[in-house]
Formats: sequence, structure tokens, C-alpha cells
Amino acid sequence: MTTALETRTIRLAAMARVEGECGLRLEVRDGRLGDVHFDIYEPPRFFEAFLRGRSLYDLPDITARICGICPVAYQLTSVQAIESALRVEPTPEIRALRRLLYCAEWIQSHALHIYLLQAPDLFGMDSAIALASIQPDLVRRGLELKKIGNDLMRLIGGRSVHPISVCIGGFWKAPQRSELLKFRGRMERALQLSIETATFVSSLKPPEFSANYECVSLFNPEGYGIDNGRIISSSGLDIAVGEFEQVFLEEHVAHSTALHSVRAERGLSYLVGPLSRINLNYSRLSPSARQAADRSGIKWPCFNPYAGIVARAVELVQVCEESLQAIDLYREPDPPRIDYTVRAAEGCAATEAPRGLLYHRYRINDQGLVQSARIVSPTGQNCRRIEDDLRLLVSGILDRTDAEIVNACEKMVRNYDPCISCSTHALRVQFIRR
Repeated sequence: MTTALETRTIRLAAMARVEGECGLRLEVRDGRLGDVHFDIYEPPRFFEAFLRGRSLYDLPDITARICGICPVAYQLTSVQAIESALRVEPTPEIRALRRLLYCAEWIQSHALHIYLLQAPDLFGMDSAIALASIQPDLVRRGLELKKIGNDLMRLIGGRSVHPISVCIGGFWKAPQRSELLKFRGRMERALQLSIETATFVSSLKPPEFSANYECVSLFNPEGYGIDNGRIISSSGLDIAVGEFEQVFLEEHVAHSTALHSVRAERGLSYLVGPLSRINLNYSRLSPSARQAADRSGIKWPCFNPYAGIVARAVELVQVCEESLQAIDLYREPDPPRIDYTVRAAEGCAATEAPRGLLYHRYRINDQGLVQSARIVSPTGQNCRRIEDDLRLLVSGILDRTDAEIVNACEKMVRNYDPCISCSTHALRVQFIRR
């Protein structure tokens, strides 16, 4: 319990079921919440520096290594940024196959988060293994969905982790139509499982919580915003991708090796990810996904981060239904890649990784060597928003014990499915009371 004059610092030492290493430090002074630091202590990985001086041909393979869960997002965003610089226009067949590859990544990533990372919270369990002891069918469903997504990534990309088929201008190798048609039955199964997933998460009542989010995402009037579009927000922002760096700033903070993103003119946090996408792209949902959203019991737009798992489930239906249609309409790209001329140029691109908006910008010289690189990740953009949500949450539960506060903070952070480095799975939060 907190007394009026109590001063304490609370830290969580280790939190499972997030991707990467980070910490949380909460300071309570005279009974009031002070500093809230979402501390990412993992060493910087310097990918932007690694890319300088490298050939543009190396970009797809290097950027895919940034993340083991969403390599396609980093790979395709880098490729599209270079194509923008060199004015390469992939054919409709190439674009359709790339989007299908992106959908496959969303399937495996969303299934991973819903069933293996966040579902244990819903049942008061500390791991997916423990959850499997009481809900084996639930965990099997998640694993089956993830495997379907991984296998589709392998079919198109050559590998399920760090795919190798994508190149500037298209694909080194594209699958035959007969290969994708053989996968159709499994995609029908995935759609069925995704609808069951949406029904499952919609049966759970999320905790009451509301925040004043500015939601930010891509928007494309021709379809659900995933691989291209303009950047819009719930406050009326509507800009081309090339204006990203004028509107959003990255700031260094003393307590984290991750940069924090804010709106340039106001210095305030904003939200990217599934909840923002549903809020801003509800009208672009596929028929089955729209039905899942309407049956969820959630009133859209929604500003409760605990509803993020519902948004992911709706998006899971979206990409499964879209993938099934893409397989039916698939035509092999001929040629599989477009020729281009290397020249000194600069280009940028933005796509929607499973966790939110992802931005890349590159400048290359006339020999095709990278002179500068800028990569802004979804989790980096959400760091400040995570701190703001934790501040709102903890301010209302200071009368609870340290253990109860720690548990509540863990669940709040997992709403965001933060991908801190995609190499380890531990989050530290430490509370110190004086």
C-alpha cells in the first residue's frame, strides 16, 4: 500500500513473452508517480551503419536479418525504398506476389503473439507450455496457424526465416501457379482457424482502460493498408510517405538505447500497430474480417490497448481471406524481375509490419553503394506511447503491492507485442521502494 509520504522505485527484473531485452523503472515520490522509464538496455545493433558502403544488391539479405519474426517487412520495405529511388515499377504480378508473402508473415506473427505470448495472460498462466497443460487445443490452433504462415513464407520466399527470393525489381525465383494451388487447402484451413481465433478473443472481456491516442497507419483506398499507401492519423494527418521525417521525429533518451518517436510539432507520442490500423482502415476490411470486427463486441474506433489482441485476430482473418483470394488469382510474374539502371539517387518507403508502421530511407551513389540509411521501427515509434500508457495505468493502482503492479505492467507492455531485437525474450522491470 502507498502512504501519502512514501517514496519508492519499483523495477521488474525479468518479463517473459516479449521479443528482446528491456526494463521498466517506476519512481513514486511522496505517494505520487514520478518517472516512468521503459528502459531498453540491449546494445544497439547498428544496422544503418552496417549498410553504409554496401552494394544495394545486399540490402534485401541484410535488412531481413533485422528481425527473425518479421523479416519480410524489413526486406520488402528496403527493396521498395530502393525501387522508389531508381524509379523501378514492378509489374502487378510482382506486387501481388510480394503482398501474399507479406500476408504470410502477418499470419505467423499474429498467431505467435495471440496464442504463445499473450494468451497465457488471459488464463493466468506464466507460459504457453503451462497454458498447453490446461488448454491444449488452444495452443495447437495457434501452432497450426503459425506453421501455415511459415510454410507459405517458405514456398514464396525460399525460407521461412530471412527469405532469399526477394530482390530489387521483383524475385529471383517465383513459385509456379501449380505450387500455390496445392497450398490452397491449407489456406482454407487457416481462414477457418482465424475465424475461430477471432471468436475466441472476442469472448474475453478486456480490462477497462482508455487513452487519448493519435493513431497512425498507412491507408490505401484500394485495399487494406499493408504494403503501400499514404500515412494518415486519427487527428487528420494525411501525408505522402516522403514527408514522414518532417512530421515524425526520433529523440534520444538517457534511459534507453532505443530512440523514441514523437510528433514533430507537438512532441507527443502516437500509436502504431493493429489497433491503429483497424481504427483507420475499418472501411477497407475484407468481408470476413469486417464480420469478425462487428461480432467482437468492440466499438470501433477503439482506444483501449487491451483490445489490441482483438485487432490482431481481425487482421488474422483479413490476411487469411486475402491470401486465399491471391492464390486463386495468382499469375506467375513474367519476367520475375524488372531490369533497372543504377544511378545516384535517394528514395524512401513505408509498409505495415505486423507491429506497425515501418519506414526506410536510403541514399545511393552512382556505383550503387549505400551512402546513408534510415530505418524507423514500429516498436521504436511506440516506446513513448508505452511509457504514457504505463503512467496512466500505474497512477491508478499505486495502492496495490509491488507484485500486483509488476503483473499489471507486464500485461500492458505485452499489449504492444514489442519487438525489441527479435533475438531474446526477456523484459526487466524493477520497482524500488524507499
